[in-house]
Amino acid sequence: MTTEKPQQLLDIAKGAAVKAGKVILDLYNQGDFTSFQKDDDSPVTTADYKSNEIIMDILQKQTPDIPIMSEETDCGPLAQRKHWHRYWLLDPIDGTQEFVARSGDFAVNIALIENNEPVMGVIYWPAGETLYYASKGQGAFKESPSDSKQIHVRPFKDTEKDVIMIAISRRQAREKVMNCMSDKRVYQTLPLGSCSLKACFIAEGKADVFIRFGVTGEWDTGASQCIVNEAGGSILVHDFSPLSYNQREELTNPDFIVMGDKNVDWTSIVKYQVSEK
Repeated sequence: MTTEKPQQLLDIAKGAAVKAGKVILDLYNQGDFTSFQKDDDSPVTTADYKSNEIIMDILQKQTPDIPIMSEETDCGPLAQRKHWHRYWLLDPIDGTQEFVARSGDFAVNIALIENNEPVMGVIYWPAGETLYYASKGQGAFKESPSDSKQIHVRPFKDTEKDVIMIAISRRQAREKVMNCMSDKRVYQTLPLGSCSLKACFIAEGKADVFIRFGVTGEWDTGASQCIVNEAGGSILVHDFSPLSYNQREELTNPDFIVMGDKNVDWTSIVKYQVSEK
């Protein structure tokens, strides 16, 4: 029976994310990886598999009684998974397309889910040597070569008039995002790659909102959700309902919204439109 306390589990996850991140950064810098296409046409590389191998090995050895759900492994049917009251949820490389495109905007994501809720999140950004992490009720934090601090979403001075910074994908048409935003506000945009890095930028107050269109998996949001929540923001489905974890046969997410300051009436600002399939 695993008896590690939350801080011990957090330290294990942080260590695993950093170790995997440093290895894949070396592969990235050397160009020593091969790319493939999955059945759903999304990219995957040998670096994804190497990161997965490193993290799985650490978690299986140090927390043998906690199941693991990963983007790069067979997670099994819901009938088997639904009995997991606690499990690790990981994305060995979030932003594989950015990894291949050499933008540097990729990250390692590890979350701990308890009773279908993310209670711990670790995101390591190898290119920036930056670690974001949070545990439920304990706040969100950032460690980088320049500083180590608790982070918070940006508080609006005027919730009805402040300029809103939108984190936007480098691979996405700006118009598609702006069509979902109220025309009664003023916006600026911040182009980024990885989904989880956009969430972390919102958690530390560098951006205020991000709309994610298209297919993602639960491993794309687990760590981000805990970090953003603990920083004072939220991640919700496009209709502002909660995201779910390990409650469906398919592990794909609906389109979702990452939001900062909860004092802002985001339902009056984000006017989601169904994305074209």
